[in-house]
Amino acid sequence: MELEPMPPIKKAYAYVTRVRDGRLQVLVFQHRDIPEAGIQIPKGTVKEDEDTFSAVIREVKEETGIQKFEVEKLMSADYWENDDGAMHNRYFYKIICNEMADAWEYNPMGGGEEEGLTFQFFWISSDEEVELIRGHADYLKRVFDE
Repeated sequence: MELEPMPPIKKAYAYVTRVRDGRLQVLVFQHRDIPEAGIQIPKGTVKEDEDTFSAVIREVKEETGIQKFEVEKLMSADYWENDDGAMHNRYFYKIICNEMADAWEYNPMGGGEEEGLTFQFFWISSDEEVELIRGHADYLKRVFDE
């Protein structure tokens, strides 16, 4: 008997942007206490009864603490194989906000694996400024090129 393949896990990714001194910037973060986790963008798993648009809003609020922002558009959707072999159906959204802080720490509110973690947020001004973990920069250049 052949095993049914697992349905892909839906993931919502957020390129949170702002304009500072006439330059577009994108929000990234690292784990304060787990530097090997690398530099990332906000993202998370879409819940069963949730659409990807609602999921990206929830994830941005839970992971960054930013409450006021606008989802500009869905930039891309794709299928991607995670390091553990699981297939992910990824949805990348461009988010616009007017967050003034240049850097901050936040304890994500999503629970689960994020319990007790502290994220350190900062902004980048080009797709070559930092190296994001695998998969997170797949559409970053497109954000800066728009």
